[in-house]
Amino acid sequence: MQKITSAYANKMLRSLEEDKAFWVNKESTSSTYVAAVNEEPVVPEYDYMTVANTIDEIDRKILTIKHTLNLTNATAKVQVGAQEMSIDGILIRMAQLNKRKTVLDDMRKRLPKTRVYGNSFGSSGSAPEYKYVNYDPELIRQEYDRISNTIMEMQIALDRYNQTVLFEVDI
Repeated sequence: MQKITSAYANKMLRSLEEDKAFWVNKESTSSTYVAAVNEEPVVPEYDYMTVANTIDEIDRKILTIKHTLNLTNATAKVQVGAQEMSIDGILIRMAQLNKRKTVLDDMRKRLPKTRVYGNSFGSSGSAPEYKYVNYDPELIRQEYDRISNTIMEMQIALDRYNQTVLFEVDI
């Protein structure tokens, strides 16, 4: 058993994925070779069992770390403002809030009144059309700020957890 933080677990996962990519590439480039009929072939060094066992061992470590990380994220609780949330809950809620923040960002950038061009069928003398916002821009700005602050608060709690809380993983 090894005690690690979430941040370290993610670094380990990246490293393992890089190692796996190396071995998959080695297998791809070394498992076959081309030789002309009239020349001595240059056979690359390749042992199927060594490569297969190495990839399998890397996959086992990745599975163990990801599973342990998922269990930890689902059960560990952290304080976010006045609310206690699981890491998993924070990640889900942050994704939801980021989508909402994008909508509010578009709304807060709109002008209260904009000219609409194009939708007339050859009636050059028709009166111009305008598109108006149907909401209070100040309320949208306040909501945008509130959601931004909530996301920031969640991110800080998540960062603190990822850097400091240890959990055990058997790798």
